[in-house]
Amino acid sequence: MSAQVLDGKALAAQTEAALLARVEQLKAKSGGKTPILATILVGDDPASATYVRMKGNACRRVGMESLAVEMPVSTTTLELLARIEELNNDPDVHGILLQHPVPPQIDERACFDAIALHKDVDGVTCLGFGRMAMGEAAYGCATPQGIMRLLEEYGVEIEGKHAVVVGRSPILGKPMAMMLLQKNATVTICHSRTRDLPALVAQADILVGAVGKPEFIKADWVKPGAVVVDAGYHPGGVGDIELAPLLDKVSAYTPVPGGVGPMTINTLIMQSVESGEKSLG
Repeated sequence: MSAQVLDGKALAAQTEAALLARVEQLKAKSGGKTPILATILVGDDPASATYVRMKGNACRRVGMESLAVEMPVSTTTLELLARIEELNNDPDVHGILLQHPVPPQIDERACFDAIALHKDVDGVTCLGFGRMAMGEAAYGCATPQGIMRLLEEYGVEIEGKHAVVVGRSPILGKPMAMMLLQKNATVTICHSRTRDLPALVAQADILVGAVGKPEFIKADWVKPGAVVVDAGYHPGGVGDIELAPLLDKVSAYTPVPGGVGPMTINTLIMQSVESGEKSLG
């Protein structure tokens, strides 16, 4: 079996070309105004700073503006909430991203939920999650929404399939399960403490690895012909799934890197453009 590669890097590049055209149209209609994504970075974590820089670069590639908000590691919850409120009230800002994780003294959930729903382009608020789970309009969490776009682009059939999501984080595993459920999959949510995890993984027509541990999901757990989506990335260029032995066993898979990662940033930018269109168009 020759597995289909679910190429997130290629799809993201293709989408960026279309987003650039949309931004140009929006600028023409709005007298030169562009969508603006505000990125908030608290502290000096190098990985977080790299991710924020990548998101800023992606904004510029599609003609958007990026407003970088940097706050010291000593920032309190109240100080961060006040800054988010300023951005909520700024009509020139159309999307707000709070880079995860924040320093431990900050109530991250309170700060996520302070982001206005119409500016929650990263899909991190409880209100946005609830609306998405109920089938109402909301911006989806960027990584699972990017995965859904990738599955759709490559024609992966979801309806009636058994999807197994390994991971239960509030911004990946849980919304991933709800999105698959919305598309009429039968969904099982597992995690690192699930009993007899290999037997459950073996039932998956669609497997999503989102547990955050390198190669935690072993290749011999996966049934032949499954669609494998690896949302993890760890040093050495490996994901959450032991991928190498699966390339001739599964029907489709996301490479690591180049699969899910580019779609996460691309989805954030796409939803920022959508927010700008609603505000400026």
